[in-house]
Amino acid sequence: VSGSLMSIYSADFGNVDVKGNIQFAVDYVEQLNELHIFICQCKDLAVADVKRQRSDPYVKTYLLPEKYKLGKRKTSVKKKTFNPVYNEILRYKIEKDLLKNQTLNISVWHNDTFGRNSFLGEVELDLGTWDWNDRSNKQISWFPLKPRVEGNVNYLWVEYNGEMTLSLTACVGRCQGTWKKILSTGEVHIWVKECHNLPLLRGNRLNSFIKCTILPDTSRKSRQKTRTVAKTTNPVFNHTMVYDGFRPEDLKEACIELTVWDHNKLANHFLGGLRIGLGTGKSYGTTVDWMDSTSDETALWEKMMNSPNTWIEDTLPLRML
Repeated sequence: VSGSLMSIYSADFGNVDVKGNIQFAVDYVEQLNELHIFICQCKDLAVADVKRQRSDPYVKTYLLPEKYKLGKRKTSVKKKTFNPVYNEILRYKIEKDLLKNQTLNISVWHNDTFGRNSFLGEVELDLGTWDWNDRSNKQISWFPLKPRVEGNVNYLWVEYNGEMTLSLTACVGRCQGTWKKILSTGEVHIWVKECHNLPLLRGNRLNSFIKCTILPDTSRKSRQKTRTVAKTTNPVFNHTMVYDGFRPEDLKEACIELTVWDHNKLANHFLGGLRIGLGTGKSYGTTVDWMDSTSDETALWEKMMNSPNTWIEDTLPLRML
């Protein structure tokens, strides 16, 4: 998954000069009430990884402006090529009349397993003016890839992964008193309430669950998860996780990592997550990459620390970790 230090901005556009072309076709299948985008291939793509002189490209699509409602669609990743061949169909279940207000955004990205994905170019089609009866519009055609547009009101390069509503509380004693008044350890309670507008990665089905770990502890004891909520992009979990043994000073060094997953028989797919802590970059004096909380995530953690025995609630945007 791609990393990020910029909240919901999961992409690193870097200094890649956009070049090359993409070949695709668009059609609306009346019998299925589906928009089909046939991604054929790309050619002469830019070099994303200069050191290794390679690109591992994939194609992603959105329907704008409210892309989160229908989610993104992605092709497979083709490794070590500037001329990837996909021959894949990306589908959206949508009424034809609704397409009059939609813009189709097709973008090409380099997939960096351990870093941030790089933008390689995009194409936009205004579906409001698209002639679905023109046979030539159904033909596979080449389109030049274009660089991103600075200040575009649609924020096309923002990776929206949905939101999570949760509450936190630091309990001490019998949830009475304050951290300063006692010397014993306490508990942190994490009440995962629900998620909103989770991205669809495969068709129109989504079976999601949430994993939780209190870093730096990655042992089995630290791992908890919710049940799986099926067939919805707005799952309600209402699941509380409890972690004990916290001293007041531990709260400055720990970080709650919550990750949302799409459950699949073959493999679970990562959708987005949160890291709630102070975001100092260090834990117990050691520099760690996971102490990278955003300002919103840090604000929630600080409110919890400053208000023991009180539930602190917020809705935060999920991001790539």
